[in-house]
Amino acid sequence: MSELQLKTVSSLSAVDPAAWNAVANPSSEPFDPFLSWEFLEALESSGAATRETGWSPLHLIIENEDGELCAAMPLYAKAHSQGEYIFDYAWADAYERAGGDYYPKLLSAVPFTPVTGRRLLVRDGEIDKRGLQHALLSGAIQLAQNNDLSSLHINFVEQDLYDDLGELGLLQRTDKQFHFENRGYEDFEAFLAELSSAKRKNLRKERKKAQEGLRFEWLTGDEIQPHHWDAFFEFYMDTGSRKWGFPYLNRATFELIHDRIREHALLIFACEDGKPIAGALNFIGSETLYGRYWGRLEERPFLHFEVCYYQAIDFAIERGLKRVEAGAQGGHKLARGYGPVTTHSVHWIGHEGLRRAVDQYLDQERYAVADENEYLLARQPFKHKGEETQ
Repeated sequence: MSELQLKTVSSLSAVDPAAWNAVANPSSEPFDPFLSWEFLEALESSGAATRETGWSPLHLIIENEDGELCAAMPLYAKAHSQGEYIFDYAWADAYERAGGDYYPKLLSAVPFTPVTGRRLLVRDGEIDKRGLQHALLSGAIQLAQNNDLSSLHINFVEQDLYDDLGELGLLQRTDKQFHFENRGYEDFEAFLAELSSAKRKNLRKERKKAQEGLRFEWLTGDEIQPHHWDAFFEFYMDTGSRKWGFPYLNRATFELIHDRIREHALLIFACEDGKPIAGALNFIGSETLYGRYWGRLEERPFLHFEVCYYQAIDFAIERGLKRVEAGAQGGHKLARGYGPVTTHSVHWIGHEGLRRAVDQYLDQERYAVADENEYLLARQPFKHKGEETQ
């Protein structure tokens, strides 16, 4: 490892896109659109993830003796805990009431995106993948220590990295989401056939009610035109202003997404008399459809479920995708065929007292999450053995 050089970069524009993508999305791994240079740099250059919004890019990269990028870690110095979906506000409050400065902190994640994925990125062909990952981790912790930053958080990590970093002493945290798993269904009716009779009838009623007087469009790649983004941006701003109070993305963000990765974007529109009245933006991975944002101009019964959940299932089945991840939280997704899935994060905290207190809290929280997921798994809407399809 002595032949390698660890660096920080304050902007992905300083990194060659092909070199970043080779570590972020190596051919041996499923494609993750959110780790691509095109997506992450769009957040920076559009002003969505910048120092001004509390997301200061501070990415770690490792170059070999030939100056080639062989490993990287998306990393941000955070001035707050917004847009993360792993909530540590209570930790910050406790530390600051005790006289400490919780912010800034370090975060490895995709901004505003609660999607499990790779975080310690290594390109294909590297002999010591684990060693490079540990070098990135050590570099991030050293960066925090050298700059008196309170903590390092690595959110929505995959299970194997969660286990590995837990063995190294990082604090482990779990939570849950609800995902649809495609079990090789031929169509939506084949999926419905696996549900209990009552749930199956309910979903049919919801879809029928939601679809009254509407036509639904799927747009991806070159099918998406600027006026489609204009319509969706109106939906996004309405939802963001009501729900979050601070929509991070701006029109320029969507323009860059269109210019760079529109083949991985899916817009689902509900149209009345040829005009979109509601829509959802999804991103397409090699195995997964990721639901991200939605909005509407008027309230309709079950329209949110139709646009965000049922239409997404239809698309995933047609494309042969393995799953749909419809965002964070939402127990109402359970009755609609989206099952509970455990998510993982790991945390390093510099202050011994705070670290000890958080560790004790997380021990209890993990048990609570496991119990709740077990409870939810037993109450999925799938029919019991021997039940007739109706």
